[in-house]
Amino acid sequence: MEPLKLPGPKARALIKRDSAVISPSYPRGIPLVMDHGKGSDVWDVDGNRFLDFAAGIAVNSTGHANPKVVKAIQEQAEKFIHISSDFYHEQWVTLGEKLNEIAPFEEAAISFMNNSGTEAVETAIKLARYHTGRSNFIGFTGAFHGRTMGAVTFTASKPTYHRGFYPLMNGVVHAPFPNPYRPMLDRQPGEDYGETVVRYIEEEILGHILPPDEVAGILVETIQGEGGYVIPPPGFFPALRELCDEHEILLIVDEVQCGMGRTGKWWAIEHFDVEPDVVTTAKGIASGMPLGACIARKSVMDWPRGSHGNTFGGNPIACAAALATLDLIENEYMENAAVIGQYANDALHEIMAHHPSIGDVRGIGLMIGVEFVKDRKSKVPADELTNRVVDLAFERGLILLSCGKSVIRIAPPLCITKDEIDEGMKIHDEAIGLAEKETK
Repeated sequence: MEPLKLPGPKARALIKRDSAVISPSYPRGIPLVMDHGKGSDVWDVDGNRFLDFAAGIAVNSTGHANPKVVKAIQEQAEKFIHISSDFYHEQWVTLGEKLNEIAPFEEAAISFMNNSGTEAVETAIKLARYHTGRSNFIGFTGAFHGRTMGAVTFTASKPTYHRGFYPLMNGVVHAPFPNPYRPMLDRQPGEDYGETVVRYIEEEILGHILPPDEVAGILVETIQGEGGYVIPPPGFFPALRELCDEHEILLIVDEVQCGMGRTGKWWAIEHFDVEPDVVTTAKGIASGMPLGACIARKSVMDWPRGSHGNTFGGNPIACAAALATLDLIENEYMENAAVIGQYANDALHEIMAHHPSIGDVRGIGLMIGVEFVKDRKSKVPADELTNRVVDLAFERGLILLSCGKSVIRIAPPLCITKDEIDEGMKIHDEAIGLAEKETK
């Protein structure tokens, strides 16, 4: 496939204007200047068409400009755009009722609406401290929970996120996340590696660093996102739940990227048959409108009036978009994520068979990671090759994003079709082959 000439003239002009007025902190990876999108397709300002395997970092769950979501936004905008959280509105209540219905625990659920994932995490941190009367937490290496000060303290996927911002929030100790492809701890005979990590938490962290009765919560991504699309072993969450129950510690699962039907279920934690105490969500909940939520058991969200609040959380337009999004996910796209996700996973394993640079393919539903290595024996991350694959794919009309040290994530809109997967995999395969030749 002949590469496109990117960025085009209109894109170059806008990128130049951007550099003069927008913060340089944004991690722009590829020079995409979007004009419009439809479903899984995106067009830039120069008229180039791209297939989107990133979905705005797993945000555009129902695809770009889904007609049902657009209509819900338009109808609400004609009524009223904003009323602060000092008052009430029906969309907010209806969304809360729906989140109670789908929450990943049997007990009734109470939601606090936010504008983003990092705010949902901040809410969970404050709630855990208030509810337990404790101040310390356990997080995990490789995690990404956001960039505000509390959330970024838990974030441990790249030192860039911490550099220049110390001191961070006190009271957070990190444990190794159970990465089956890159284990860090020694297992006992017959022990599930997830159980190994929980044993480490109990023996080393709770045994030497944090008194268990001073730990408010354990915050963990059900499937790590920015850390490399890492799926923990099956024994991890049951053992972690048992540990939390033993010491009356809240289990807080971050499903900002892996929730909302992306894995073929409402929540990734459902694949592990464990109920958390608190779940945070955002990204795919409203098809791109800024909305997040901290959802907790009713017995946990027991703080009084005025203890936490915000101005824009539960915005009526965002809530309307979320209700349309949840309806689409429930009735169409969640099953599609499971079926097409397995189809994509199988296709990637076929590609892996003739590309020695691929060390691992892992995923559930439409949350799939492809990890590149210099060789499969040493498993040394091939970050240069990974970045080159992203660039070469973009030049041929496929949008990809990397994560971890050398992982490409496959996280398209949940409405994607088999034909679109085939088209994307063909480009991906070609880009890997070219990158392998260039980096030999």
